[in-house]
Amino acid sequence: MKLVTFDAGRVGRLEGEGDDGVVVELECASPRQWFERGGQVGETVERFPLAQVRLRAPIVPKKFFHTAGNFADHHEELQAVDWSHPVHKGIVFFQNVDAIIGPDDAIVYPEGLTKELDYELELAIIIGKAGKFFGPDAAADYVAGYTVFNDITARDIQRREMQSGVFSFSKAIDTFCPIGPWIVTRDEIPDAQALAMELRVNGQVRQSGNTAKMLIDIPHLVAHHSAQGYSAGDILTTGTISGVAAVQPNPFEFYLQPGDSIEAEIEGVGVLRNHVVPWAAAHSTPPYSTDLYSSTS
Repeated sequence: MKLVTFDAGRVGRLEGEGDDGVVVELECASPRQWFERGGQVGETVERFPLAQVRLRAPIVPKKFFHTAGNFADHHEELQAVDWSHPVHKGIVFFQNVDAIIGPDDAIVYPEGLTKELDYELELAIIIGKAGKFFGPDAAADYVAGYTVFNDITARDIQRREMQSGVFSFSKAIDTFCPIGPWIVTRDEIPDAQALAMELRVNGQVRQSGNTAKMLIDIPHLVAHHSAQGYSAGDILTTGTISGVAAVQPNPFEFYLQPGDSIEAEIEGVGVLRNHVVPWAAAHSTPPYSTDLYSSTS
């Protein structure tokens, strides 16, 4: 099943795809409620051609758990980046849920904050029920589905943050969290550890990999994060694959720019499309900036 959020926050399931796709409206107030009810919700009489609805971010979780440094190829290529601290596998941090955007939404380039805007394709796991403190053998019972996540990152900010060995702000700026285009329930993904992944910018392949290359597999990731406590509908990401702009010989040839179109694709899950716009396309005020990082105190 493909669970979607559409128009002004309505919830539905998708039958078919493309021009033949139909969205069947469900009787629940939010995708989180659908998971809280174990999917036991009715349908309204409303049916809509997919081409006539506006898909939104498929869910806004209570908690959004990040994992970093979890793919072997990406872990190796990071050794060439001049970080002040190493990126160890399984780093955990939280995402700002207010930064979430959906399919075809604009990523706003904050020129006053960054000149090094990067992309990171990740598989995102949707947690289906509340729970905490369980092991890998129980993890499958908590995995309800999957969606695509593009972890937009301001590398120049991240570089400064990592002087303290942490990073968060660089990934949590408004519009930096595209997810979608829908949630694919677990029953439609026979093996989540064997999914091809590819990210394209303006049609050019930038990242290519496979979920088989995770250093920490999905059951162990889900169990590891359970110490923080899960709610139904929470999101847990798995880390990115190789090919990000920051590791290229000349990163500035690869960093995102206003006008770029991005396609983030995971086999069996879907294609998440977004585009980059300048600050002025979304705001009537001058680009926001802060002198925090220039302070010597």
